[in-house]
Amino acid sequence: MRPLNLVRPSLALLLAAGLSTLVTPAGAAHAAAATVSAPEITFTSSEQLAPGVTYGSFQVSTPRGVTVGYLLTADLKKNKVSLDLLHPAAVAQRQVISSMANNQGAIAGVNGDFFNNAETHAGVTPTYSASGPEIADGEELKFAVPNAQRFGPGLAPGTSTRDVFGVGVNGKARVDTLSLDGEVRSRKGTIALSGLNQYALPVDGVGLFTAGWGAASRVRSTCGSDTSRSDPCSTHTYEVTVRDGVVTAVGQTPGAGAIPADTQVLVGREGGADALDDLAVGDRVQVREKLDSAGKPKLTFAVGGAPILRDGAPLVGLDTKTAAVRSSAGVSPDGRTVYLVALAGRAPASAGFTIAELADVMRSFGADDAVNLDGGGSSTVAVREPGQAAATARNSPSDGAERLVANGIGIFVGRH
Repeated sequence: MRPLNLVRPSLALLLAAGLSTLVTPAGAAHAAAATVSAPEITFTSSEQLAPGVTYGSFQVSTPRGVTVGYLLTADLKKNKVSLDLLHPAAVAQRQVISSMANNQGAIAGVNGDFFNNAETHAGVTPTYSASGPEIADGEELKFAVPNAQRFGPGLAPGTSTRDVFGVGVNGKARVDTLSLDGEVRSRKGTIALSGLNQYALPVDGVGLFTAGWGAASRVRSTCGSDTSRSDPCSTHTYEVTVRDGVVTAVGQTPGAGAIPADTQVLVGREGGADALDDLAVGDRVQVREKLDSAGKPKLTFAVGGAPILRDGAPLVGLDTKTAAVRSSAGVSPDGRTVYLVALAGRAPASAGFTIAELADVMRSFGADDAVNLDGGGSSTVAVREPGQAAATARNSPSDGAERLVANGIGIFVGRH
């Protein structure tokens, strides 16, 4: 990759433009320490959506031409500014970002995680659910599929589908990694859980599906493998339905349809199917699950994202060749300033970024840690300006209109 040139606007100009939250001392230090690869950024518009929330457009000169992007900043030090997950009514559903923002009362937002939007397995329909974990308003909605079952570009070494961008109970944003702690206990023994409301289970695994999953078929969870998303669906499966702690039904094939609030469905494949096969109608069981984070404190919001920037440095192994329309979320070193970016639609409107370039741009804005979000036609920034009744998409998405997506990141003012 030919390095991009560094020309940062002065703090005085940013203040005059109403973009004071775009530069922090730490962010400026990062730019100064990395002048070899820092990009030339020209801000072309800016406005304050609310105290602590800004929105603007920018341009970056790349070896392929000019890339146009949009930047949202949220100052979480402002006690009325917060982030949360934008999401449809169920995990296995999709919706456009502007509708999710308006339904949930967000002032602005961008699209989120990569998701199961296409299928190569005969007779199996996409679930449209995200690859990574989801936590919304403190509620743990889903866990992560195996790395090989993920959609999207390759992950940097040492990262996984379990990585998330989120906010803790202390109000600070961070990039973290989640793990699933869960089990099914009965008088016949204990079975470890390896999935929660996710479209793909590990080989030999057992997954839990709740009312939050929705009505989509659960067959997809037994397709593919730990090494290939396109591997055949398992022929060795088992499903157990539990209502109020009692097994009410068992079967050889995963089912479909809405799951009542008092009901849990367990799906197993290979060794997991054998473990569930020991349960019979009438057996009493206890199902327990929770998502644990590597960092502290507990996350109240989380969305899956592929890490690209850590401690102010781009990760090793980021792609330097493939330019595309992309979205990203980053956070300042103190966890208090969040940067949400979405690029304009495809050329000639925008030349796009490689993932390595995206990391450099996020660092120049002031991010210490950042993740790559879903891109292409999914990349969307939706904004509700002062005086407007509803948020609308602003970046001319690549599909010509907003794409239905699995989730997003919303900025809220006065919600809590």
